Amino acid sequence: MIARAKGLFGRLPAPRSLRKQLLIISLLILSGLLLLIGVLQYVLMRDFIYTNRAESMETQIRSVPREIFFNSLAFNNNGEKGSGTSSGEPGSGISGSTGTPTPGLPPVNGSSGGIGVPEGSGTFIPGNMRNAANRRPLLLDAHTTLAIYSTGGGFKDFQEETLSDSSAPRLSDAEYNNLLKHTTDKATGSYRLITAPDGSEHLAVFMNLGKPQESRMLLQMSVGTGPLKDVIMQQLLIFAALSVAALLAGLLLYLPALRKTLVPLSNMGEAAQIIDAGNLSERFPVNQGQTEIDKLSRSFNGMLERLEISFQGEREAKEQMRRFAADASHELRTPLTSIHGFLEVLLRGAADNKEQLMNALRSMHGESKRINKLVEDLLLLARMDGAPQLNIKKMMLGDVITEMQPQLLMLAGDRRVTFGIPRGICGMYDPDKLKQVILNLFHNAVQHTDAEEGIIHVGLVARGTEAELTVRDNGSGIAAEHIPHVFERFYRSDSSRTRKYGGSGLGLSITKSIVDAHHGDIRVDSRPGEGTSFKVTLPCFTD
Repeated sequence: MIARAKGLFGRLPAPRSLRKQLLIISLLILSGLLLLIGVLQYVLMRDFIYTNRAESMETQIRSVPREIFFNSLAFNNNGEKGSGTSSGEPGSGISGSTGTPTPGLPPVNGSSGGIGVPEGSGTFIPGNMRNAANRRPLLLDAHTTLAIYSTGGGFKDFQEETLSDSSAPRLSDAEYNNLLKHTTDKATGSYRLITAPDGSEHLAVFMNLGKPQESRMLLQMSVGTGPLKDVIMQQLLIFAALSVAALLAGLLLYLPALRKTLVPLSNMGEAAQIIDAGNLSERFPVNQGQTEIDKLSRSFNGMLERLEISFQGEREAKEQMRRFAADASHELRTPLTSIHGFLEVLLRGAADNKEQLMNALRSMHGESKRINKLVEDLLLLARMDGAPQLNIKKMMLGDVITEMQPQLLMLAGDRRVTFGIPRGICGMYDPDKLKQVILNLFHNAVQHTDAEEGIIHVGLVARGTEAELTVRDNGSGIAAEHIPHVFERFYRSDSSRTRKYGGSGLGLSITKSIVDAHHGDIRVDSRPGEGTSFKVTLPCFTD
């Protein structure tokens, strides 16, 4: 059956809508909870009703005088000897015609000989017995039965006295004897479910009528559980009807609430449809009132921001590579074209003219030096972009600048150069690479200052654990829109500048790569007509 049910549900198509899935899961969980509540209600209600009924029956037993049970056991309604079994039969609990005390029955009205019946008479009934014989029936429920069991095996059913619809169910002698050992004459509310000969179930309570030392007689009162079960089933039907009504009401109320709850998720879906590789600036909505959805939106927005930065970097890298290839080709094509032109002139006969030959050779030599310098710069940039190899050692930063002063003064020509180099600033550097940084910055200052009125200052200062190297000039300066690009390869702020200085636009790019390899930083401050200042910050420690 279970396998068949699984196969049936397995063939049913699962809803693909999240709204439907949540609705079905919620209804299944709610149905399961209601079913569990119904089962618990049945178990607890049945025990509660059975216990209350048992206590009520015990109260009924205790309200009836015990002499009625004794007299009814001794005499029937015709004034004859009572016959739980036949008169004088063993285990009947009633004496024969001798009037001797009956085993298992206590004396009545204080007599010492049990239920008094004079010998040989058999029809003589004392006054109290006559009243008992002519008494009216016990007023009990028609479904209630009453019986007495004695230790000798006697069993008396009071069906006639109680006018019960059915006879009293009987247990085995062993069960009754076991109950006699554990049952008292006090109300405990305990009960036992027994089955009658006709198959009906009865709820029975027991009370010991004998003295605690004797425990000879057990009074049994039982009632059919059919009416009690009807009450329980009626309550369960009411609960089932209310549960179905609650499920239907929940279905009607849950759908609009669920639709409103899923609005933030729908907004995210709409935003996701807009986002593509060309529109990464779009963001998912946040602060929609749901913590989980807002957290998911922020996570997606962070991912989109990283993707946007990555795509932008890739586009910039492609553009830079394209521009680099174009600039490198342009830089190489110019000297190669010049060399090719001089070679054609020489081949046409200029080689016979010594002066023309020497001029051509000098020009080709200069162009070949430019090509060689460009190739060396490109190789250096390639090494710095990969895994830069530095010859690091402890050294005084001021000593490097002092050592370069003659070369810098020669490069400056008639320009005025000032130095501010304190001693005691040292760190771990590659001296050759630092010399190249200083030379590139100084050469850039020379190119952008007047040959006679130009002023260049080279300064060094320690700021805690950092050394700041400054190269400042009073040249033409750099426009604000060009400052972010000055460290790009082959970039020139003035595209029409002639190459009379042999510059290729790679000096500042190489400088930045070297500074980055030393875990430093370089920045530029410039205003058109007021000069330019390059500041290089490097880690250091002072002696």
